Amino acid sequence: MSQKPSEFEMMTEARPHCRAFPDEVKRYFLRTGDAGAVLRDRSLAVEAQVRNAFALHLAGAASGGIAVLAVGGFGRSELFPHSDVDLCLLVESEKFADSLKEPLAAFVQTLWDEGLRLSHSVRTLAECCELHDHNVELNISLLDERFLAGDLALYARLEPKLSKFIEAQKVTLARHLCRLARTRHAQHQQTIYHLEPNVKEAPGGLRDLHLLTWLRKLQAPGLADLPWTESLQASRDTVSQIRCFLHYRSNRDQNVLSFDAQEELPEQIYSPFPTPEQWMREYYRRVRVIYGSLTRVMDAVEAKGSFLLAGFREWRSRLSNTDFTVVKDRVYFRAPNQIRTDPEVVLRLFQFVARHGIRLSLEAERQLTDAGSHLSAYFAAPRPLWPQLREMLNLPHAALALRSMCETGFLRFIFPEWEAIEACVIRDFFHRYTVDEHTIVAIENLQNLARATEPGRRRFATLLAEIEELSLLRLALLFHDVGKATKAEAHSVESARLAVQAMQRIQMPEKHRRMVEFLILQHLTLSSAMTTRDLDDPATARTLAEKVGTVEALRYLTLLTYADVSAVNPTALSPWRLEQLWRVYLTVYHELNRELQSERIQEPLGVSEPRASFLKGLPVRYLRTHTEEEIESHLQLEERRKEAEVALDLRKTEGGYSLTILAKDRLYLFASVAGTLASFGLNILKAEAFANQQGTILDTFIFSDPNRTLELNPSEVDRLHLTLERVLLGKVSVKDLLKHRPKPPLPSKRSMILPKVSFDNSASESATLLEITAEDRPGLLYDVASALSSEGCNIELVLVDTEAHKAMDVFYISCGGKKLSEPMTQKLHATLMKVLSPQP
Repeated sequence: MSQKPSEFEMMTEARPHCRAFPDEVKRYFLRTGDAGAVLRDRSLAVEAQVRNAFALHLAGAASGGIAVLAVGGFGRSELFPHSDVDLCLLVESEKFADSLKEPLAAFVQTLWDEGLRLSHSVRTLAECCELHDHNVELNISLLDERFLAGDLALYARLEPKLSKFIEAQKVTLARHLCRLARTRHAQHQQTIYHLEPNVKEAPGGLRDLHLLTWLRKLQAPGLADLPWTESLQASRDTVSQIRCFLHYRSNRDQNVLSFDAQEELPEQIYSPFPTPEQWMREYYRRVRVIYGSLTRVMDAVEAKGSFLLAGFREWRSRLSNTDFTVVKDRVYFRAPNQIRTDPEVVLRLFQFVARHGIRLSLEAERQLTDAGSHLSAYFAAPRPLWPQLREMLNLPHAALALRSMCETGFLRFIFPEWEAIEACVIRDFFHRYTVDEHTIVAIENLQNLARATEPGRRRFATLLAEIEELSLLRLALLFHDVGKATKAEAHSVESARLAVQAMQRIQMPEKHRRMVEFLILQHLTLSSAMTTRDLDDPATARTLAEKVGTVEALRYLTLLTYADVSAVNPTALSPWRLEQLWRVYLTVYHELNRELQSERIQEPLGVSEPRASFLKGLPVRYLRTHTEEEIESHLQLEERRKEAEVALDLRKTEGGYSLTILAKDRLYLFASVAGTLASFGLNILKAEAFANQQGTILDTFIFSDPNRTLELNPSEVDRLHLTLERVLLGKVSVKDLLKHRPKPPLPSKRSMILPKVSFDNSASESATLLEITAEDRPGLLYDVASALSSEGCNIELVLVDTEAHKAMDVFYISCGGKKLSEPMTQKLHATLMKVLSPQP
C-alpha cells in the first residue's frame, strides 16, 4: 500500500497545478483507499476552475476591490467528490458589489455550468468581522478561509481584522458551536451506533471532527489531552474513506452508509477489512474516539464562565474518597498503579459512577485500557462478584455506569459473552441501533421512566416503583439480546444460555438466576401478543398467564418489554403500542389474580406420600414461587408442626428478615402474626398465606427492622420467636402486646395516599377478591386482617406488598365457604375504609 501514493504522484506530476483525470483518481482510490489524495486532487482542480472563472469574468471588470476566498471544506482543501464548493467573495463595499452584479452573476453561472454545486456569499470587510447571531455558520466558515484570487491588498486588510475579531469573540463562537452540535446530536439520539449512520452529520462523524478543529482554533478549554496526532487522524482517515466511497457509489453528495453500501464497501474498495461486519466495527471504533473527544471539550466550553455549574462541580469534588478523586466533574483513580494491585477497585469505580452520575476522566479511561490484559485475566476466573454488581445495578445512575463499562471495554472482561454484540450490526429495518447500543438505550429508557410525566407512561412508572430487585431487571436487559451475535433462530434461548453461564461464573444465587433466565427467555412474549393475539380472547389470557406464572414476574416482564420496544427506535413505542402493552399487562394481571385461588394442586404425581399430602390443595402459584430447597424446608417444618402444633422458621436475609409459619387454621391466625410483628416495631414488606387440603396454614412474612432492634439485641430474636409461638397457641393476647404501641405520625396532605377498597366476585370460582391500597403504617396488616375476621370472613389467600409508604394488599376471602354477597361487601367496605383512614 505504501507504493500506491507514489503512483498517484507520478500521475499528477506531469501536470502541475492540475488534477488527474477524475476516472483515474476514482480507480486509484478504489485500489488504495487513499481518501486524502482524492480530497487534495479535487480541491486543486476546483481551485483552477475558480481562478479561471475569476480571470474570465471579474479580473477585467475590476482592477481591485474584490477577492475570492475558499471557506468551509474548500478552505480546508477537503473537497469530497461531490461536496458543495463554499466561496466568500470579499468586496470593498456594498456599493462596489452592486457595480459588479453582471460579472459576478457570470462568474457564478460559469462555475455552475462546469458542474460545481456552489455555495457563495458576498461580504464586505466589516461583515466578515461582525457576529451573526442568526447565521453563525458564516463566522465559522471563515475559520477555514484561504485566498484564491483577486485583490491581495484587500485580503491583507482582512487578516488582522479577522484575527482580532476571532480573539474577541472566541468564547461566544465556541458556545454557539457547542449549542449547534448539541442540537444536531439530539437529532441523532446522541449515539454513534446507528445501523445506517450518516458519516457526516451523526455523532462522531466528519462534522464533529471539523468542530474539534474549530474549537482548537478558538483555543477552547479541554483540548490539551486529546490524541491529535494518532487516534483522531486515524479516525479522520476512516470516515473520509467511507464518505469518498459513498460519493463515488451514488454519484452525488450521499452520506448515509446504508445496508446496501455496507455490503459493497469491502468488495469495491481496498482495505484490511474483508467483511461488512469488520468494516462497521472499525467505523464505530473510530467515530467513538471523535465523539468522546468532542463531548469532553464541549463540557469544558459550556462549564467555563458558568458560576452555577462551577459551584456545582466544586461541590461534587467533595465526593472524593480514599479510592477516587473528583476534579471538574470527572472521576480519577487516586493511585496510578491501583488497578494492578487491587483489580476490584474497578468495580468500586463503576459503583461510584452509578451512585453519583459522574463520568470517567480521560486519564481513568486510559488506565483501564492499559490494564486491559491484567483485568481480563483476573475476571476470567469464577468469582463471587454478584454482591458488588448487584449494588451497582440497583443504584440510580446504573445506566451511565454500564455505558462507561461498555466504552472502556471493561464490560467484556466481566462478561466475555458481551464482546460478540459489541458494534454488532443486525440488518433490520425496524431497529435503528447496533445490538449493544440498543441494549444500553433500553436500560437508559428504563431509568428515565421514573421521571416520566406523560400519563400513559406514568402507569409503567408505578410498576417500576413496585419492583423489589431492580438489579435483576437491568441484568436481564443487559443479556436479553447477547444471543443475536450467533444468528440463532431463537436468539432468546441462546441469550438465556449465555446469561446462565455468566450468572454461574459470578456466583449469583439460584433464585435470582431463575428470574433473570425467565425474563430473557420470555422477553418477546408480551410484545408478540400486543400485535399478533386477540387480547379479548380468554384463551390469550390463559396462555400468557401460564407462561408468566406470577404477578411479580408479570411486572418485571412488562417493564422489560417497555424498555426493549422503546429502544428499537425513537418512535417504536408509539401511543398505540404503549396502550396495547398496558392492555396486555391488565389482561394477564386479571387472569393471574383469578387463578391465584381457583387453580389448586389436585393429585401431585411422582412424589412421596408425605409430600403429596402437604402439596394437595395448595394453590398452583405455590410451586411457581418457591424453589425446591424452600419446599423441602416447608416439609421439614410440617413434620415439626405435627409434633408441636406450631412450627416457625425465622432467619436473616439480605434485605431484612423472613418468617415462615405452619399451623392449623383458625380465626385471627394471620392477624395475630401481623400484630405480633407490629408490636416489636417491625415493618412487614411482603406476606403470603396459603392453605392446603388438610387445613394446614403456611404463612410467610418478609419484614424489615427499621430500628435495628433484632440486630443490636440478639436476645430479642429469641423473644420474638417465643412470643410468636405463645400467640399462635393462644397463650398471649395480641391486643395486650399492642396496647403500648405508639401511634404513627399522620402523613402530610401532599404525600398522603388515599385509601382504596375494591371487590371482585368474578376473579375466582369460590372466593371474593379484595384489593386494598392505602398509606402504610405499623400494624396496618393486623388491623385489616382483624377487621376481616371480625366480619366472619375466612382468608383463603393473601398477597401483601409494600413500596415506600404505599401498601398494596390482595386478599381472597370467603364466608361460610361461599363468595361474599353484595350487602356483605358493602358493609365490609365501610368497615375497611374506617380502618384504613388516618385517625387524628
